[in-house]
Amino acid sequence: MDNIADIYELSPMQQGMLFHTLYAPKSGVYFEQLSCTLQGNLNVLAFKQAWQEVVARHAILRTSFYWEEVDKPLQVVRLDVDIPWEEHDWLDLTLSEQQQRLEGFLLTDREQGFQLDQAPLIRFTLIKVRNDTYQFVWSYHHLLMDGWCMYIIFKEVLAFYEARQKAHPLYLKAPFPFGNYILWLQQQNLSQAETFWRQTLQGFTNPTSLLTIGDQSNQSETCDRQHFQLSETVSATLQSLVQEQNLTLNTLVQGSWALLLSRYSRESDVVFGITVSGRPPTLLGVESMVGLFINTLPLRVQISATDELLPWLQQLQVQQVELQQYSYSPLVEIQGWSDVPRGRALFESIVVFENYPIDATLQEQSAGLDISNVRTFEKTNYPLTVIAVPGQELSVEMAYDSSYFDACTIRRMLGHFQTLLEGIASHPQQLLGDLPWLTERERDQLLVEWNNTEKEYPSQKCIHELFEAQVQLTPDAVALVFEDTQLTYHELNRRGNKVAEYLLRLGVKPEVLVGLCVERSVWMVVGLLGILKAGGAYVPLDPNYPQQRLSYMLEDSQVSVLLTQQSLRDRLPNQEQVVCLDTNWQRIDTESGENLVSGACPDNLAYVIYTSGSTGKPKGVLVSHQAICNHMFWMQTSFPMMQTDKVLQKTPFSFDASVWEFYAPLLVGAQLVMARPGGHQDSAYTIEAIAKYQITTLQLVPSLLRMLLSEGLENCKSLHRVFCGGEALPVELVERFNSKLDAELYNLYGPTETTIDATFFSCKGGNSQQIISIGKPIGNTKIYILDKQLQPVPVGVEGELYIGGAGLARGYLKKANLSA
Repeated sequence: MDNIADIYELSPMQQGMLFHTLYAPKSGVYFEQLSCTLQGNLNVLAFKQAWQEVVARHAILRTSFYWEEVDKPLQVVRLDVDIPWEEHDWLDLTLSEQQQRLEGFLLTDREQGFQLDQAPLIRFTLIKVRNDTYQFVWSYHHLLMDGWCMYIIFKEVLAFYEARQKAHPLYLKAPFPFGNYILWLQQQNLSQAETFWRQTLQGFTNPTSLLTIGDQSNQSETCDRQHFQLSETVSATLQSLVQEQNLTLNTLVQGSWALLLSRYSRESDVVFGITVSGRPPTLLGVESMVGLFINTLPLRVQISATDELLPWLQQLQVQQVELQQYSYSPLVEIQGWSDVPRGRALFESIVVFENYPIDATLQEQSAGLDISNVRTFEKTNYPLTVIAVPGQELSVEMAYDSSYFDACTIRRMLGHFQTLLEGIASHPQQLLGDLPWLTERERDQLLVEWNNTEKEYPSQKCIHELFEAQVQLTPDAVALVFEDTQLTYHELNRRGNKVAEYLLRLGVKPEVLVGLCVERSVWMVVGLLGILKAGGAYVPLDPNYPQQRLSYMLEDSQVSVLLTQQSLRDRLPNQEQVVCLDTNWQRIDTESGENLVSGACPDNLAYVIYTSGSTGKPKGVLVSHQAICNHMFWMQTSFPMMQTDKVLQKTPFSFDASVWEFYAPLLVGAQLVMARPGGHQDSAYTIEAIAKYQITTLQLVPSLLRMLLSEGLENCKSLHRVFCGGEALPVELVERFNSKLDAELYNLYGPTETTIDATFFSCKGGNSQQIISIGKPIGNTKIYILDKQLQPVPVGVEGELYIGGAGLARGYLKKANLSA
């Protein structure tokens, strides 16, 4: 018991910090580090002695922690300790060498950490860089104290230093020990707190999620920071606003973060963490105590787009006043009182409002020293910490774990936060739903840059005209392969022209729908091209569909002509004009075979594909030539295809994913290889076909990809690009693919209304990367896939989201009260 002054339990916040520190000992979590430049005639001995006196005054600075072989963790206060103090002389180094060495020292110091059972959990380093200039580094563990204590400590250190400089005695009133606060905590009524928190969090079951990346098990130092500062004018306007409305700037910052979380998560009910001072006004001497008083608590905020901003903020402030009454509540207990399942955190982000700027404190209490370049380092166990610092220029910093977030995502978040605060300053009398958050650059990108596609995509061509242009370039190249049949581009074009001329005689023209019900074969491709070349739009009818579904689709679409095969004729209802491509070919073959001028233009329909009908009856989705041409050019830009490529067409043509399989190779001189009927359901045949035809590009559903990987897909060396869609693509399947094949893997998804694809993931190198943001619209049609606030999809990592489909765009425009 030698040298022990006191022993007591930990506060709930200390318990949490101790757990996270022990759980990830190499992570650097809750290691605190302050560095600054001291310039002037520094009395080094007096400076060190001043620190020693302050450590002697405050029990918490002489405290260590014990958790083994005890029922509860304990903190032990030593009677006295020697402060760890190092001095270095870098006068022989250049300025750049000093800076480089300082950065290395700061990192090494953080990596060193602390032995929590050995007091004191603080250390100091003084580095001489010029005769009158020093770098000072103070490191400590957050278990000891919170940020407000730095104000108290530095004020006392500089006071003691100045007294020693002047050889005057300094007598300060003895501070109350931190143990008094621990005793106060033990006297609080947790049952009342439990009732409050259960009511507050009732019905909240899923934590508000932020899009993250990477491996969150990484324990290395991965904390990065970015920040912005508002102008003096905007900062002053916000300060005046909150004063006029009897609000606090803290409430304004918290409300702004709640709005962003709501827009990122698409939830109207969000929860994030806030820090409270935790210093109970009824505790004697609490204002001068040094210790860990802050607490992190959940703040639940409900957002309605129709709420007015200022009354909403006032209600939020009332909510926080009530919350303050239970600020002593342990977060771990609150977690248990909530409806969020055990093992899941209540929140992923916290907001810290620092109303104790340490650099200003140092300047005020400088004791004859010029103190500058104040830098602090802190790493919490939360993926994202939002730190607001008031002043002439309100500063907002985001400290983030880079194994969760990339720098681009944080940069975008900061831009949104700044735009939102500036919008509040300029127009506070707004509805929540009307507050801006996109930066000027993003708005310009969404409304101007990504709508200016005339130069990128030829908007005056139909899909069959692009095919005809390719025929002129590669007339003798093999265009189509089906089993033992091969057609060159010239031969395929002539057959399509013959069908088109035949259909023209039957009244087919632009906007006329033609049904196509054939097995996968040469007839399928010839029929598709023939319909398009006649100016019509095809309606794919899968012969494997039930007769009732086929009848419904034919009745609903009111096709004027039906192309089919004789073997399927009996499965189809009676139609006025039915053409069997196989048995009627002798008559069709008498047509000239020359290219036609049908009068079709890019705005005319190219096809009508019926949805699955999972939410009711199947619905026909109308897609124009312009939309499909736009998609084809995007595909070629994003995934360039060469004339040497070979694409296996195996997706049933009643699914829109089949569309690019048909046209992508035929627009660049590559080969389209048709799988046999039913081949898409036979994994052994698929592998055989890939090997036989030396397929380079393949589209699969993930379930089939899994089977193919089990049956030897890695032996198909010709494959260099695989697309997946239609189902969720598990990460483990991506990793398995990448371990077996040296090929590109992409996951594509999109409702039929968006013209095949709306998003894609690049899964190269085993790292599945989501690509989310608004992308290219159709030709020169202005498309706003946005809501009333020009709100895009949730913020993710950098990339591209392609949106197509004029019909869908019009729907969004109508919903958002916008016009093109």
